[in-house]
Amino acid sequence: MSRNKLLLVLLSSSLLAGCAADYLNNYDTMTLASGDSQKANQLLQTVDPYNPASNNTKIESDGARSVGVVQKYKLPPAPTPTTNMTVNVGPAGTQ
Repeated sequence: MSRNKLLLVLLSSSLLAGCAADYLNNYDTMTLASGDSQKANQLLQTVDPYNPASNNTKIESDGARSVGVVQKYKLPPAPTPTTNMTVNVGPAGTQ
């Protein structure tokens, strides 16, 4: 067999194997969404499933508050100062 014929056979077999790969991805397993067909059908029938407030594009906040939140997230809070104080708690009236 010549080298060209061998390359042609390898190329055609690899192309055919690529078509069969999708067929092999079918599994007999269940997913986490199994059994939600009634809920999915109900959502398909809903006229407007979105929250009415989602159409509001005016953000009612300022940038300074957002910057404060981001800085609080990035920087850990300062540790509380430790004191060397001992507190004895016991029943009243005992000496």
